[in-house]
Amino acid sequence: MLSFDNRLVRELPGDDDTRNHPRQVLGALWSPVMPTPVAAPRLLAYSIEMARELGLDDDELKSPPWVAALAGNALLPGMTAYATCYGGHQFGNWARQLGDGRAIYLGETVNGAGQRFELQLKGAGPTPYSRSADGRAVLRSSIREFLCSEAMHHLGVPTTRALSLVSTGEAVRRDMFYDGHAADEPGAVVCRIAPSFMRFGHFELPAARGDQTLLRQLVDFCIARDFPELDSVPDDERLLRWFVEICERTARLMVHWMRVGFVHGVMNTDNMSILGLTIDYGPYGWVDDFDPGWTPNTTDGAGRRYCFARQPVIARWNLERLADALSLIAAEPVALTTGLARYDECYNAQFRQAFAAKFGFAAWRDDDAALVEEILALLHAAQVDMSLFFRSLALIDIDVPDLTLLHHAFYQPALFDQHAAAFSAWLARWTGRVRSDNEPAEARAARMNAANPRYVLRNYLAQQAIDRAEQGDATMINELLETMRHPYSEQPGRDAFAARRPEWARDKAGCSMLSCSS
Repeated sequence: MLSFDNRLVRELPGDDDTRNHPRQVLGALWSPVMPTPVAAPRLLAYSIEMARELGLDDDELKSPPWVAALAGNALLPGMTAYATCYGGHQFGNWARQLGDGRAIYLGETVNGAGQRFELQLKGAGPTPYSRSADGRAVLRSSIREFLCSEAMHHLGVPTTRALSLVSTGEAVRRDMFYDGHAADEPGAVVCRIAPSFMRFGHFELPAARGDQTLLRQLVDFCIARDFPELDSVPDDERLLRWFVEICERTARLMVHWMRVGFVHGVMNTDNMSILGLTIDYGPYGWVDDFDPGWTPNTTDGAGRRYCFARQPVIARWNLERLADALSLIAAEPVALTTGLARYDECYNAQFRQAFAAKFGFAAWRDDDAALVEEILALLHAAQVDMSLFFRSLALIDIDVPDLTLLHHAFYQPALFDQHAAAFSAWLARWTGRVRSDNEPAEARAARMNAANPRYVLRNYLAQQAIDRAEQGDATMINELLETMRHPYSEQPGRDAFAARRPEWARDKAGCSMLSCSS
């Protein structure tokens, strides 16, 4: 049995209206709301690691009372159901009140080690922030969120987690590509876990409304609960120190995304975590054939605001919007620029460290930037798979470099022939660079393999699991989950999960670009 300590609802002002109907919520940071029960909940998959971290064993998690709670059909003792109020900038424009439109909290639990976690159901029915939507989620998006949350954790990328995936036995009607072709799809609920789901948008909304009292209450609460290390900082310095910490965490997160080739797809300010976690897995994707301008989001296809290469810049823009909100209560608003400068410094330092490991350098040197930029341009021109290239680079013998070891990373054999001379010339420069470090090949390869995953959750793999699950076979969900638990290790018999995207998946729905529909 979990121990619940629902501090947010205890310490922050709540909504007086207990009816579950769409509305503007003023002067409050949360609204009471119960999940809507479903017809036939079935536990399809769960994270063993997350369950154990919470203090749950397998039998308890699989028990009827827990499956009912994870589906939104019942609350267990100590749970409190609510949704929170926030706003956000979406695609660069202020969107006003948004809020948890299909996420319902079950409360905050504290495990035996004293760690606090918020439990949240995604897809458990409408809330006061759902506007005209139904608050439900379809199986395809729920599988993607469940798998990616855990895959990112095992990649070492800061992220929210997923405890469980439950099918509902009910149909959800969705227009997948917003083109007038709505259809019924199987529904599901994911239980998401994080120390805090607080977003930039939680602070933007009271600031936009000029509610300094509520904004200050939220800031004080967030620092006290989620950043206790700042308790000893003098009052007049605490807000700035907190913002600097948020900037640093966000910078480290962006470096991780760039390192593994992850593209979030919807970097709105309401999808940015105060804790520097990857949050809200919608139309995400991993870069296959390397393209800095690639976005997995069909909605972003024209402007490519949230494409791979722009993610660090957008994160900084989002931090600027958070700074704008905090300036309402800051003693010296101009001082918040210190945090933005720290973002730049931290990102640059962390990028050099991460990419030195990625390329096998013992440490970054200033002139390494030209070598890195040159190969990234070549990868783009030759349509080379990002994950396969970097993983294979560790296999190169620096004394006798063999370009054919990289051949399988090329999507088009003709482009391998066309660019072979340029790649050979680059390899000669790269081998000379790593040779100058004068270290054992085994040490270099180990460092590269710890930075370059063998397995990532490619969209076409997730789509194959979705296709099977929609036909009643959930086995591939668990096969992928098990594989992604060890993304940096060679796993005999699982080479198919490390292969480049097959040609049939290039333009197949769900395998390349996706919409926000879920």
